[in-house]
Amino acid sequence: MKRVSFFRWVVVLGLLLIGCSIAVYWHAPEYPELEQIDLTVLDEEPDGACTVRWTDPFGDTEREAPYLCDADRDPVLKAPEYRPGTNLGWDTGFVVAEGENKGELYTPELDETGGRWVDASDLLVTAGVLVTFVGVVGGTVQSLYGLSGLDARTVRRAERLRDMAAQVARDHERAVDAVRDAWTPLHEERVRKVLEGIPVGRLRWSAGPLVPVAELPRHGIRSVQDVLDAGAWGITEAAGLGQRAAEKVWEAARRKSDAVAEDTSVRLDTDATDPGTAKLLTALRVLVEAGPEARSAAEEGRRLADVLDRRLAAAAPASGWRLMLDTDRDGRLEARAAMARLREVLAEAERAGLRQRFAQASVDLLRGPDADPLALSARVDLASRPDAYQKQLWHITRTRLAESAALTR
Repeated sequence: MKRVSFFRWVVVLGLLLIGCSIAVYWHAPEYPELEQIDLTVLDEEPDGACTVRWTDPFGDTEREAPYLCDADRDPVLKAPEYRPGTNLGWDTGFVVAEGENKGELYTPELDETGGRWVDASDLLVTAGVLVTFVGVVGGTVQSLYGLSGLDARTVRRAERLRDMAAQVARDHERAVDAVRDAWTPLHEERVRKVLEGIPVGRLRWSAGPLVPVAELPRHGIRSVQDVLDAGAWGITEAAGLGQRAAEKVWEAARRKSDAVAEDTSVRLDTDATDPGTAKLLTALRVLVEAGPEARSAAEEGRRLADVLDRRLAAAAPASGWRLMLDTDRDGRLEARAAMARLREVLAEAERAGLRQRFAQASVDLLRGPDADPLALSARVDLASRPDAYQKQLWHITRTRLAESAALTR
């Protein structure tokens, strides 16, 4: 599970404090309805403490009470300038206009209940703003540090190189598959002809001296190919052999077939006009024209694509700021290390000119067999350099036979 940043909790705490300030303010006691009145200042201290007299607007009576006058008001409003020769001054104030204290002089500074609520609200909102500010600034700094390994451009360069490497490998594999698809039926036909010419009696020693293979020709099974066509069950039905003996004969025929397949090759002939040979020559010409450089580029592309896939998977968070911020600290450290290795791979590929090699090899391998359906030019080219065609075919078919042998083991 992703770990929440410390500064996010700080911001949450600050917002909670601001929310509490709002709640305190809304639940604070309301100020009473007030009415402004004129006050006659009877005596006044320098700090504003004074005694005032006023006429109650609700009872038409004069009243006196201590008050906190505005010590900073204009001097002409103070004694004795306000009324020369007297000790009287002037100020304004408010009286309560409702409730049981109606007509009483209201002094905000003496309203301790409401003042405490307001002071508490002010304190909470100040603390909340400060805490939120710290969380936002700290989170921003942390985010900037978290984005320090961000390098989307390098990731895009690596992805393009990976795609080119994988593409040249696919192009070469497609060209090789075209040769194999054309070669397989020709090879199978030649192997079948060889097996049809091998008498079934030659399986005696490979199948075991106790197996009566000499009896098989009298039942129509004369060649090794006949054994393969009949199968173990067909041998049992035709010759009356036991199931185990028939399986031994068929297994011997299969081993003989594998040996013949390895020893039998398809010879390329410029005079051959059958469609199968024409298809094979056309497919081979693509690889011959591309040369060994194409095979080398394909092998390098396959290796590089695997390397870049692993590097890109580890460096994925560094491809965008959102992914980088959503990754935990360990993931960001791993992404930065992967980005460093990715830059090394790109630098090495740049020095080796792999982009140009891959692009050229793909262009050479795109000359597919459809470009020359009659294979006339391929036969002409075969006559001029038969060794190149035979060598290319040998390399591909040896690989195919080795893969088939590994699967049958």
